[in-house]
Amino acid sequence: MKARKSPGRSLKNSGKSIKPSVRERQRSPELVVITGMSGSGKASVLKAFEDLGYYCVDNLPVELIPRFAELAVRSRDTRRTALVVDVREGGKLGKLPEILKSVRRMIPTKVVFLEASDAVLLRRFSETRRPHPLGTDAPVKSALKAERRHLNVIRRLADLVIDTSKFNVHELRAHINERFQEQSPGKSILVSSVSFGFRNGVPEDADLVFDVRFLPNPHFVPEFRPLTGRHPRVAKYIRSFPQTQEFITRISDLLVYLLPHYIHEGKSYLTIAFGCTGGQHRSVMIAEEVGRHLRRAGYRVKIVHRDSPK
Repeated sequence: MKARKSPGRSLKNSGKSIKPSVRERQRSPELVVITGMSGSGKASVLKAFEDLGYYCVDNLPVELIPRFAELAVRSRDTRRTALVVDVREGGKLGKLPEILKSVRRMIPTKVVFLEASDAVLLRRFSETRRPHPLGTDAPVKSALKAERRHLNVIRRLADLVIDTSKFNVHELRAHINERFQEQSPGKSILVSSVSFGFRNGVPEDADLVFDVRFLPNPHFVPEFRPLTGRHPRVAKYIRSFPQTQEFITRISDLLVYLLPHYIHEGKSYLTIAFGCTGGQHRSVMIAEEVGRHLRRAGYRVKIVHRDSPK
């Protein structure tokens, strides 16, 4: 069991006691239970909570959770707390649903469940070369299947389920900050604006797909053929057509309308894909433009060009 000190707790530095602020002491008690698949980013999420001022504990035995919650309620220094519980607990993990019921009567509690696709988890285990907590006797793929089965009941109890497949470490921590920092602006969603070419297939993870092949194709202008939609001259050419400006305005307005509803439904990320024939010119320019509009509206946007440059 590993405990992490948070900035909100009394610390000693150079012989001087750093006491929690009045605001810190007046916070309502809160417990966040982080769980989910091995390799899904629980350590990164716990670090994000630590940076937000939570008192954090990794791999706390489930039988100690009620005692931990009781201390959080009584203490003025560690009222915002977060802990990780996962399959490292072994058979005792089955007690977690009943323990959560009792703890929730004691302190406001949120369960954050992290998951990712098998392909992503397998890649992460391959990169880190760490063994799966369920052991090395079986392949990692089999261990992941067994882990999903063990965690299925807990997943259904979660207040927030985050698929980390599309996040890198920095994006995941930023997402937690947006969700849990005090006075959050309420735009806690990561938007990916993706360009692609239909000749290479539609992105499998796309939530919304827009076909921009109705726009004039710069590919047929010899001087533009070796360039992409990010080049100022190509972008200016595409933008010169009235249907381009109208499309960008209409789509941006539609997305600004839709995003709060996606957030309300608990969606953590949204992938918007714009496709043209080869994914080099029109889709690239549109993905850039729409991404900029959404950033100006206050959303976190990641712009990805899947097929560009060639």
